[in-house]
Amino acid sequence: MNKLVRTDSNHPDFEKLVIELDKDLAAKNGEKNDFFAQYNKIDLIKNVILAYDNDVVVGCGAMKEYEDGTMEIKRMFVPLECRGKGIAGQILKELQVWAKELGYQKCVLETGDKMIEAIGLYKKNNFVVIPNYGQYASEESSICFEKLLTE
Repeated sequence: MNKLVRTDSNHPDFEKLVIELDKDLAAKNGEKNDFFAQYNKIDLIKNVILAYDNDVVVGCGAMKEYEDGTMEIKRMFVPLECRGKGIAGQILKELQVWAKELGYQKCVLETGDKMIEAIGLYKKNNFVVIPNYGQYASEESSICFEKLLTE
C-alpha cells in the first residue's frame, strides 16, 4: 500500500468497495443482515479513507459523528486478496488521526461476533470492548468497542 486518501462517501472507489463489503456481510450475517444493513447507509458520510496500491483501491474505512465528541467508525473493508498486509490497521489509524484533528475525543464502533478478523484488528489497535450502545444495545451478536483519542 502506498497511499491513503481522505474523501467522502461520494467517491466511486468507496462505493465500489462498499458493494463488496455488503456482499461479504450478507454472507456472514445471514438472516440478521437486514437489521445491520439499515445502519450502514453510506449517503452523506463526510469522512472516508481510501487506501491505494499503485492506483488500485485496496481498502476503505469511514466515520461519522455519533454524538458530541464521539466519532463512530463505519464501513471498514479490505478485499480478501489484499488482507494480511496491514492495510486495515493503517486506515484505522488514519481515521483516528482525522477524528482527533476534527476535535473528537473518542471513537466507537460495532462489529459482529462472526467478524473474527475485525475483532482482532480492533483489539490490536487498543480499542476496548464496551457495553453495546444505541441500536445495538439488545443485539446479542454485536460487539461494541471504544477508544479514547487522548492515548
